[in-house]
Amino acid sequence: MKWFAPSDKMKFDRSSCTDAELMKLYEGLLLPRMIEEKMLILLRQGKVSKWFSGIGQEAIAVGATQALRPDEFIFPLHRNLGVFTSRGMDLTRLFAQLQGKASGYSHARERSFHFGSREHAVVGMISHLGPQLTLANGTSLAWKLDQKPAVSMAFTGDGGTSEGDFHEALNVAAVWQLPVIFVIENNGYGLSTPSDEQFRCKQFIDKGIGYGMEAVRIDGNNVLEVYRTVRHWAQELRKNPRPLLLECMTFRMRGHEEASGTKYVPKDLLEQWSLRDPLSNFEAYLERKGWLSVSTKETLRHTFSDRIEQALEAVFAEPEPTPSLERELTAVYAPAPSPNNESMVWSPDNQRELRLVDAVREGLDQAMERDPALVLMGQDIGSYGGVFKATEGLMERYGSGRVRNTPLCESAIVGAALGLSIAGKRAMVEMQFADFVTCGFNQIVNNLAKIHYRWGQEARVVVRMPTGAGVGAGPFHSQSNEAWFTHVPGLKVVYPAFPAEAKAMLLYALRDSSPYLFFEHKALYRSLSGPVTEEMAEIAPGKARIVRAGTDATLVTYGMAVHWALDLCAAFPEASLEVVDLRSLLPWDRETVLASVRKTGKVLVMHEDTLVGGFGGEVAAVLAEEAFEYLDAPVMRFGSLDTPVPFAVNLEQDFLGMDRLKTKLKTLLDY
Repeated sequence: MKWFAPSDKMKFDRSSCTDAELMKLYEGLLLPRMIEEKMLILLRQGKVSKWFSGIGQEAIAVGATQALRPDEFIFPLHRNLGVFTSRGMDLTRLFAQLQGKASGYSHARERSFHFGSREHAVVGMISHLGPQLTLANGTSLAWKLDQKPAVSMAFTGDGGTSEGDFHEALNVAAVWQLPVIFVIENNGYGLSTPSDEQFRCKQFIDKGIGYGMEAVRIDGNNVLEVYRTVRHWAQELRKNPRPLLLECMTFRMRGHEEASGTKYVPKDLLEQWSLRDPLSNFEAYLERKGWLSVSTKETLRHTFSDRIEQALEAVFAEPEPTPSLERELTAVYAPAPSPNNESMVWSPDNQRELRLVDAVREGLDQAMERDPALVLMGQDIGSYGGVFKATEGLMERYGSGRVRNTPLCESAIVGAALGLSIAGKRAMVEMQFADFVTCGFNQIVNNLAKIHYRWGQEARVVVRMPTGAGVGAGPFHSQSNEAWFTHVPGLKVVYPAFPAEAKAMLLYALRDSSPYLFFEHKALYRSLSGPVTEEMAEIAPGKARIVRAGTDATLVTYGMAVHWALDLCAAFPEASLEVVDLRSLLPWDRETVLASVRKTGKVLVMHEDTLVGGFGGEVAAVLAEEAFEYLDAPVMRFGSLDTPVPFAVNLEQDFLGMDRLKTKLKTLLDY
């Protein structure tokens, strides 16, 4: 933090800045500072619950934001009030957001700056500090695909650069040469942890060398230096798309948040940085040059004070949010379209026998042809066609821009997919194996799943998941992990068991505006064939299918276990078994399952996933609660052993436990 001499005076170079630009920058600094000062008073009065102060760092947010065009996306953090005010957000609505009122941007569902506004091209953060960087890659990719000269800009702190998403985001941006500016606000501390306990590099611009990108270090407290630097590089990146790493040296004069305080900061360090206050130094510069008079300064302060007080008065007068079950549940998902040609899925017209993998490929092909804004991304999905060849031939047909090989960084690619959606496109991400989704888990469960509920942003992303055991692939290529995601409101989780449904459900998912986890059992890719219509027929999630009617017992299942259930029907010819294929797990069709169980009086809920914590437990709980009086036997469940998936074939078969399954069904029938 001593890259300058403490006694150095801040040197301002207006260069090509007009008088109007100078005054706009000054007003841009003054407004968030006055808001902050007011918020600190309200905090002491107990009228504000929490505050993350950016005092001392405003020049970065203000200078950088004013240097971009209003339509260029910005991804700020919780100390970037100057981004929101520089984009001209209405103060009343902004304060309502900060106060958790219904008229705020997130309708009281989020606090602080964890929100976005499409109108202002601002995408709010989540509490995990790295993910927004990868979203910026997605919006920048959209600019590049559309050949639009534009940039995106994402903020991170010095502490946040230790997050894996930081490294993944920079690497992807460099490999794909995306027009994105990564702004590091280097204020010397990650909460209370000083820089020398966070990283060993001397300066962050050295990291640019490793990622193959240009990097610049500037005085982040000098608003003119920030403004001119970002304006210059934005112009460069619009003409010649590529990423930039911009390190801004600064210091926050308050605690990480007010409750933290600043006792961990040496007193002399605070004193040194107070001399480099971005507002007072720029204000003094303008006064020395005769561009800012005392009367103008006072007029501005009175004007801003009145605006702040009026906005706060309106917000404090607003009642507390009134809970509404319907409104809250409706907000979880974006409005869903009606499925097209659903009746044609099983129509005998225009049908051919296709393997499951071929049905998936045809669905992707037709979706790509239908929607020029659809982009496919994943490891080796380009000319190689993916490890299971589900995308074979698509790159040759649609080009490497829309069918993109990716580096091995699941989090960055899921984040980029969400960024594409924010920019108006939609994306499909192929996990090479469903097991690898753990590396992108945060993006899925915290960004994709919650963004519509938080501030109404659609997440048009489908994550395809080759899943399941039975192929001798061991514990890291065989897991059934669908239940990880059925606990996350905002996701849609589907798991088709037949080629026709795989194509139809995929086509619908790629037209819906909510995020999907789309499970495909890899052992079925080439072992299972079935009739598939040539038409673009769709199936929406949430509707189960009775694959086989019966009267003695119901088998409720999905995915590979549907075929196990059909095998059981053959193995127990004396029993009239009804097989219900859920097809989708989130949402799932409670009514069809309940109706079947009320008819048969006995039920076995079965899946390939391990028993404990599997989705079957949810189904069983609903049946026990809502169909109890119709049952002639306890609700029974079957799942694989509660162990990792073993490699050896005989151990894997024991893990799946077909003999145990037959015993379980016999117990149910004999009850």
